[in-house]
Amino acid sequence: MRRVRCWLPPWLQRILGRASASTDQQRALDLLKAIDAGGLPLNPARVNDIARQLGLEVSPKAPMAETIARIRACTRRWE
Repeated sequence: MRRVRCWLPPWLQRILGRASASTDQQRALDLLKAIDAGGLPLNPARVNDIARQLGLEVSPKAPMAETIARIRACTRRWE
């Protein structure tokens, strides 16, 4: 099925879902890697979702920089 999906149009691939789902830890590491490379997260809800999936309690009103710092601290514990 994986080979078939790569031939599907992008809009249909989004409907069917990704071929390989990222783990919560991988999503967090990808977020931090993008931020370290100079990126800026544009969707605070996505950052909050990643934090919640890691088991952190996050207020919707919490500053994004604080949430990112908490995610960073959580990833340091994995090492």
